[in-house]
Amino acid sequence: MKKVLVFLLAIALIVTFAGLSMAQEKKPAEPAKKAEPAKPAEPAKKPAKAKIHQITGDVTAVDVKAKTIKIKGKDKEVTLDAAGIKDMAKIKVGDKVVAKYSEADGKMTAKSVKVKKEPAKKAEPAKKAEPAKPAAPAKKKAPGY
Repeated sequence: MKKVLVFLLAIALIVTFAGLSMAQEKKPAEPAKKAEPAKPAEPAKKPAKAKIHQITGDVTAVDVKAKTIKIKGKDKEVTLDAAGIKDMAKIKVGDKVVAKYSEADGKMTAKSVKVKKEPAKKAEPAKKAEPAKPAAPAKKKAPGY
């Protein structure tokens, strides 16, 4: 009789565990997704968008080989990496310029450098020559006085 009870108990446990395993909801199989085109790999770290600064001042140094320009503004002096400036050869020491640049990782990179044209000084019109005044007639001295 013990064998029968053990057998019935074993069957009850099997049915219980089988019922629990069937009670879990099975998700329906999802249809296969279409293959998406491969995306280009993104850089690991995107640098923050650099803010554009502007300086107006005099060119104090130009190094064509190193592609740098030093500009002295009203309150500061900056050295810009001018690798992207096409007409750098036209910029000379002493020129007044307006430069737009960005600063990232401690490096200032010129976006544009424009030479300010000095306003042409208006030549003063030549003064008109004043007509010569006739000489005053010589006074005759009276004899003996």
